[in-house]
Amino acid sequence: MRLLLLLGLGLVLACAPRTEGKHSVVKRNFDSRKIAGKWYSILLASDRKDKIEENGSMRVFVENIHAFPNGSLGYKLHTIVDGKCAELILVSDKTGKDGEYFVEYKGHNTFRILETDYIKYAIFHLTNVNNGETFQMTKLYGREKDLSEKIKQNFVKICKKYGIAEENIVDLTKADRCLQARGQ
Repeated sequence: MRLLLLLGLGLVLACAPRTEGKHSVVKRNFDSRKIAGKWYSILLASDRKDKIEENGSMRVFVENIHAFPNGSLGYKLHTIVDGKCAELILVSDKTGKDGEYFVEYKGHNTFRILETDYIKYAIFHLTNVNNGETFQMTKLYGREKDLSEKIKQNFVKICKKYGIAEENIVDLTKADRCLQARGQ
C-alpha cells in the first residue's frame, strides 16, 4: 500500500512541472469573482469603427472590475473628454444567461464574456442598441499593459467570427489609455 502511495505521489510530482504556468481558458460557467481586479484595455473592435476611434462614444478604457455578491459587475473606466481623462463608473447586471450582462451606457448594452483565463486576459462581446440602431463591439482586456501576439491573434479570429473586419480593430496599446489617471 505504501508503495502505491509513493508511486502516486511520484507521478503527481513528476507531472507538476509540465502544468505549472499554464492557465485553462474558460468559455462558460464564468466565476465573476475571478474576473474582478485590475485590467487594461488592449484591443477594441467594432462593426462601426467610428464608435471606437479617437473621440468615439464607446472608446473607454478599463481600470478595474468589481464583482458584487449578487453577481453584478462594477467597472471603473476612463474616457477622454475635451482632451482630458474623465472617470466613468458603470454597474452591469446579470441577464440570467451564463456570462451575460446588461448595462445602460450610450444605449442598451448586452455583453458576454466570450473567454478568459482570469490570469492574463478576458474577451468581451457587446451589442449596443440606441435609437433603433445596433452595432457590436469586441474588447480584449489584459492584466498587464500589453499581451502576447498569440492572444491578440486569437482576438482577431474571434472578431472575424462575429463579422468584424480586421481593419476595424484598434490597438489601444499605441494610444492614450488614460494610464496616468489610474488609481486616482
